[in-house]
Amino acid sequence: MTKAEAASLLGWWLDAGVDVPAADQPRQWFGRAALIPATSEPGPADEDQRAPQASTHSAASLESLEAFQDHLRQASDLPLFSATSARALPHGPADAEIMLVSDLPARECASEGRPIGGEAWALTVRMLAATGIKPEQAYVASLACFFAPASQLGPRELERCAEDMRHHISLVKPKRLLLLGESPARALIGQPLLHARGRVHRIAGLPAVATLHPRQLLQRPSDKAYAWRDLLLLMDEEVS
Repeated sequence: MTKAEAASLLGWWLDAGVDVPAADQPRQWFGRAALIPATSEPGPADEDQRAPQASTHSAASLESLEAFQDHLRQASDLPLFSATSARALPHGPADAEIMLVSDLPARECASEGRPIGGEAWALTVRMLAATGIKPEQAYVASLACFFAPASQLGPRELERCAEDMRHHISLVKPKRLLLLGESPARALIGQPLLHARGRVHRIAGLPAVATLHPRQLLQRPSDKAYAWRDLLLLMDEEVS
């Protein structure tokens, strides 16, 4: 087996939840997980086994962008939360010319701590520069902070992400919104990307356009023309 094949195999098992090479008790990885019965109050020996505490404040109750960013940085009750996963945290100024709402971060982006990273971010910077926007003038956030295998969100998770992102947008107060990928289109517009793109929508009174994620454009360079038209459509829209 080559190193690449071994890395691919290990990555698959990590995504499937196999997080230790060996354990004291056998585990049925291919069966349905058994429910853990409720127990009495944990004793001192159980202190290290407790789950992280959920935030005492809901995201919607946070009244400042700084408090919301701290919530994303620390809370354990976020969609797709995993104690072992890196967080892709937002960056950029409030009152930004444009806010990018990205699909779920890829594993490498989350490891960088950014919603969009690597070659995808380099392409994003070039797209913004073509419209006269510097990367530091854009606020960038991911629909959820954590990587998920196959970038899948269930209906409840999508609804929760939409609620939190709408509040996030209200705190950033950007002039325009660019939704990158399938999940932001479904969450904030209520339509699949194929139907949502090519038109200007309104989200919280702001002009919004959905388009292909830069990761997709790297895989299919011929689709860059579609994304460019979407970006021009958004930038030509008057803002109040």
